[in-house]
Amino acid sequence: MTGPRHALVPACGHEIHVTLWGHPSAKPLVLWHGLARTGRDFDELAVALSDTHFVLCPDTFGRGLSSWARAPDTDYSVAHMADVAEAVLGHFGIGKAGWLGTSMGGLVGMFLAAGTRSQRLRYLIVNDIGPEIPQEAIDRILTYAGTLPVFTRLAEAEEWLRTVYAPFGQAPDSFWRRMALTSTRRRGDGQLTLHYDPRIVLQFETHVDELTSWDRYARISLPTHVLAGAQSDILTPAIRQRMRSEGPRPEVTVIEDCGHAPALARGSDAAMVRAIIDTLETSSLYQNATKAVQSP
Repeated sequence: MTGPRHALVPACGHEIHVTLWGHPSAKPLVLWHGLARTGRDFDELAVALSDTHFVLCPDTFGRGLSSWARAPDTDYSVAHMADVAEAVLGHFGIGKAGWLGTSMGGLVGMFLAAGTRSQRLRYLIVNDIGPEIPQEAIDRILTYAGTLPVFTRLAEAEEWLRTVYAPFGQAPDSFWRRMALTSTRRRGDGQLTLHYDPRIVLQFETHVDELTSWDRYARISLPTHVLAGAQSDILTPAIRQRMRSEGPRPEVTVIEDCGHAPALARGSDAAMVRAIIDTLETSSLYQNATKAVQSP
């Protein structure tokens, strides 16, 4: 029962496609992807962790096989994504889950961890994002995410994806081929384009307040770990250093051979993430036991 299996989940007026790995009775772990990506980016990591975890990899609404937003100005926000995430957990009867979020998925995780819904998470792993996003990095993202490219052949799409997402770092050829297969769709004219709603970039215009959230970050008390690409223009050395000293005061692992954001698709990446999870799960159990002792 390792996977992949697929579910279509009703959540806050959306239909959310979730790729599932591992046995439902195992420890739940959510892997949430970045801005213009899909949950299928995590296939290698999910299958590696599925021996000990029930791994859920959703496509955010507006991406992949999930439905697009009916009200993009309001729906494409971190706050609404957090609502959808909680609804997905509820659909599967999950009270608490581990969370690993890449880029936008990290913002969603931090949003959940900073508020009243922090009890839904056991621990938090943030992959190459912080409570502040440099404007230069936002400008770079907008150069490719706001306008959908058009391809004649799948090989052209794969080459484009390899180029644009080169900062993901080293990944097997199967990762890039699957990225092309799961990130593209046919248009009415038979040409290929990317499998997301280009209006997702409205998030950077209508919800600017969500892009600087040090006040929320300061309220996070969950066991937390931060992954950082050494050449990242989003999680800069200054931002990750500040993250070390505020809020949950996480450990930070810098991955030397990539920028934004580490793909986590190699065997060595899976081993690293497993070790981090083992540490955070132990810390989470200790934290919960301490709270139980302190309770009247």
